[in-house]
Amino acid sequence: MSNLNAKFRHSHRGAQEAGRRELISRSLQSAQHCLEDQDYGTAYAHYLLVLNLAPELKTSVKETFQFTLFKWAEELDSLARIQDLFNCYEQALELYPNDEVICNSMGEHLFRMGFRDEAAGYFHKAVKLNPDFADAKENFYRVANWLVERWHFIMLNDAKRNLTYLKAIENAVCSGCKSVLDIGTGTGILSMFAKKAGASSVFACELSKTMYELACDVVAANNMDKEIKLLHLKSLDIEIPKDIPERVSLVVTETVDAGLFGEGIVESLIHAWEHLLLQPKPKNQDVNTKDYGQVIPASATVFGMAVECKEIRRHHRVGTQEVAGVHLPRSVKFFSPTHASAGSEETVEPYTTEKLSRIPGGYVPLTEPFQIMTVDFNNLQELKSLAHRKPWKLSQPVTEGGMLDAIVVWFVLQLDDEHALSTSPSEETCWEQAVYPVQGLPDYSVKAGDTVMMEVCCQDCYLKIQKISFLTSECGMDCSDRDEMLSLGNEAELCNALASLQTASEQDDKGQVCVLESTEIALLNNVPYHECFRAAMGKVLSSLNPSKDLESMDIDRHGCGVNIQEGQSKSSVDVVPDPLYVLDVSEGFSILPIIAGKLGPVKAYSSIEKEQHQAVLNVISEANNFPKETVEFWLSQLEDENVVLQRPKSDKLWSIIILDVIETSGLIQQEVMEKAAISRCLLQSGGKIFPQYVLVYGMLVESQSLLLESAVQGTEPTLGFNIAPFINQFKVPVRVYLDLSTLPCVPLSKPAELLRLDLMNPLLNTASREVKVQICKSGQVTAIPFWYHIHLDEEHSLNTSDEFSHWKQAAVVLDKPLQVQRSI
Repeated sequence: MSNLNAKFRHSHRGAQEAGRRELISRSLQSAQHCLEDQDYGTAYAHYLLVLNLAPELKTSVKETFQFTLFKWAEELDSLARIQDLFNCYEQALELYPNDEVICNSMGEHLFRMGFRDEAAGYFHKAVKLNPDFADAKENFYRVANWLVERWHFIMLNDAKRNLTYLKAIENAVCSGCKSVLDIGTGTGILSMFAKKAGASSVFACELSKTMYELACDVVAANNMDKEIKLLHLKSLDIEIPKDIPERVSLVVTETVDAGLFGEGIVESLIHAWEHLLLQPKPKNQDVNTKDYGQVIPASATVFGMAVECKEIRRHHRVGTQEVAGVHLPRSVKFFSPTHASAGSEETVEPYTTEKLSRIPGGYVPLTEPFQIMTVDFNNLQELKSLAHRKPWKLSQPVTEGGMLDAIVVWFVLQLDDEHALSTSPSEETCWEQAVYPVQGLPDYSVKAGDTVMMEVCCQDCYLKIQKISFLTSECGMDCSDRDEMLSLGNEAELCNALASLQTASEQDDKGQVCVLESTEIALLNNVPYHECFRAAMGKVLSSLNPSKDLESMDIDRHGCGVNIQEGQSKSSVDVVPDPLYVLDVSEGFSILPIIAGKLGPVKAYSSIEKEQHQAVLNVISEANNFPKETVEFWLSQLEDENVVLQRPKSDKLWSIIILDVIETSGLIQQEVMEKAAISRCLLQSGGKIFPQYVLVYGMLVESQSLLLESAVQGTEPTLGFNIAPFINQFKVPVRVYLDLSTLPCVPLSKPAELLRLDLMNPLLNTASREVKVQICKSGQVTAIPFWYHIHLDEEHSLNTSDEFSHWKQAAVVLDKPLQVQRSI
């Protein structure tokens, strides 16, 4: 009987196994059929079943499963089925927990949806699983710039700043402040200063998940994890006694930006005084400090100065009315976002930042430095009154004639009575300065004796300097307040004063406002760029339409005709040729399609997305007498905006496709070679991609500045605390947005061609190349700055490092300096 049972069980298991194999086989076949039909959701379900039934097949179906997952995820993303998308990835990672490709793809979806902290975790894991996985490394470096901003490295390397904070904290603790709260702790360095100074209880809060976890590691590595309580909270959410047991006697913080208030220090200190700090020490009374609260920094004084600066000007004001033959009508008012912030309902940062000591071309002070305001961080009523204070007016005499380009702002941070930090452009400091560009004036030329006027307020957690104007010295009267001027009795004087007051409000006449990024304004001001494109496009279009000399045409499209220069018969004009098609897929605002439209019978397409920019391009087209159909917006023609590169019409091909190859940051655009491969298939015979090829140039340099900006250099600048190994996990090998003309460095070699990227002939490209560089000076190589020569064709090229360039440069920073000797 037992033998019969055994045989039955064996037979049953055999039938089960046969059924399992049959189900697996049928599911694999069904999955394949679904893939052929592009039914990725059903195919994914079949693969899940197969892998759960037959884990032994994981290796053999891995690539097909990944493909199916990624296609299904794209579909779910387009349908906004976000939870289903993440469920699919979680299922996939249960099956392949150590698959770097799936980890990286999960991170990409998270990053696109704004979950940067979570994305960083997946990118980091992918890099750990496969250190040679280029896509994951690039993604991790990109997200690292978001999560741990580069100023962390610069500040931690600033030993003077660190020591000044340490001394001020020691003074406070020694005078009786024994309980400390560090708001916005970052790496935890100020908390550790407080503990080292002898504080009995130290608390620290940090909102960023990445920085909070980093601070936990740093504090533990310095054996203070049992003495410093770290809170993953915004300070406004801290409650007593839930998070900290009682009010503290000292708050330390450095939540200040180049404009002082931009990191929310006023709001956080108002809350701290009301809910977290002991009452402030009475003024002019000799009482025990330990019974009262205080803040480090104690106060700040904000200073300003009017300057002339060509670099600021070309990034915030369009300085020409004609670009490569295209007329820019005066009815179009171009502004950068800083100017637009004045009338915007959104909270927009009202300034940019620059390290003025390194700005290309330098700057010229037009006024003496002047005090804008002071703020006492130990005075609750003063802090509360800031947000409600009415705007106040300032005026300052011009001491040096020039172009009024900006008001630059810095501050002195008074940590206590003895210790201060200055962010002045004349100081050796890790800080940049806040820059308020002057825009919207009919004239910017000032003379010694003129008066610069402005309005100042604190609004939306920002220091705002607006309504910048100037009064000419010929007026001989104080016109800093228009309301006061209206009370003047002398009509002639009033008219004279109004005529001499150059202010943005006078420009509020009817016109088309166009807000461009500062890099887009710099591009409009880049005359060689547009002239180069006009010449190269004219050459291609002329070769494709030999019946007309396109380069000699002066297109004046009043009606349907094309005015040809003398010497061509009228009959040749009457025959309207088929248009040549030009596609500009460069990012941001571009007038290249209009330049192409002036070169003859051309149908040009722009890939501009913003409605405001499209409206402005239409205005410019009309001002240049173009029929409406000459320039059209390509994205509105597409059924699927994700597939930008396709034929202009089913029976037509492109004559020219303009690709964005170089980012303004100084890096090569992602997937540019893939885009070039698609573009080559969409060109008519004789058609071209612009640029046709790019040469990468670089040189060897010794630069201490690049080292300090890229990684924390050991324990010396952090006063013995072990921080470098933890924050340096987030260092990136390439520094971007550099200006080589002002980078503090010593060139150790001559520039050399490093690489060629050929978009028209991929056979000329090489995956890697050995380059021999001639050393011209002995030293330690710390970095390799690089830039590009962008060749539209053999005759027309652009250098991304020249003075007109809207592109910045970049540099690879070496992990370890390399000693080199000059060649003899």
